[in-house]
Amino acid sequence: MHVFAKLRDPSEKALGILLLAPAFILLAMIVAYPIGKLIFNSFFDLRLSGGSGAVKFVGWDNYADVFNDADFWNATKNTLLITFITVPGALVVGLGLAMLANLPFKRKWPVRLALLLPWALPLSFCGLIFAWFFHTEYGVINDVVRRLGGESATMWLLKPNWAFAAICITIIWKTSSFMALILLAGLQMIPKTLYEAAEVDGASRWQQFWQITIPMLMPSIIVALIFRTITALQTFDIPYTMTKGGPGNATETLSMLIHKTTIDYLDVGYGSTLAVCMFLLSLVVTGFYLKRIGRSA
Repeated sequence: MHVFAKLRDPSEKALGILLLAPAFILLAMIVAYPIGKLIFNSFFDLRLSGGSGAVKFVGWDNYADVFNDADFWNATKNTLLITFITVPGALVVGLGLAMLANLPFKRKWPVRLALLLPWALPLSFCGLIFAWFFHTEYGVINDVVRRLGGESATMWLLKPNWAFAAICITIIWKTSSFMALILLAGLQMIPKTLYEAAEVDGASRWQQFWQITIPMLMPSIIVALIFRTITALQTFDIPYTMTKGGPGNATETLSMLIHKTTIDYLDVGYGSTLAVCMFLLSLVVTGFYLKRIGRSA
């Protein structure tokens, strides 16, 4: 009876635990269990292609194989390059689009609709569109070059450096609208009185941008950078639909290597090890943002 009485009239602590329990259970089901299962599988030799179905415990052998795997280091290098190129690129383009959308237009909906369209398109669809744009024979890019007097067509997706550049351009176009939407919300939170006071003091537009806009926008920039960096480290759809990781493995990302290992080769154990490495990489980068950039902001 005493227990039922406590349930009918719980304390603040007990009430908080009861209200948060469903959220904790749901979080454990959709986050904690999959991550735990992934880490657990990474310590086993679990192959679905052998036919025997035997599972062998190998301990840290999978992780030792990862550090000796040239494909892993190549995919990690490509993933980090894509991150270091596309995240600042999307930030710069997104900031410009956000400031354009924040101008006092009489009709703002066409500008803001233009921001939503690239973000709303599926990633694989964007990859297919830009693969057609950069096609050697009938692509739009080479057609424009020919019309401007260019003599030879560039084999965008058949040469490693050009293919990498084409993928980065596509990702920046796709993700800059996401950055712009976050930054636009931050721009609208800046009081206009700050700009009016700066104009009275004789500050130029450039000074207002660096002394008011950027400092006041920094929390939104940090949020945009964190989300964009995490998704950049998990890049899969656009490189896969544009080049399939080619030519060779010049544009293969870590997510593509994990997909190839687990889906094509059916090596679940080693694929889980690669996924754990990518998870740790995401944690390190996110921790860097939260500790360094967030503290300075």
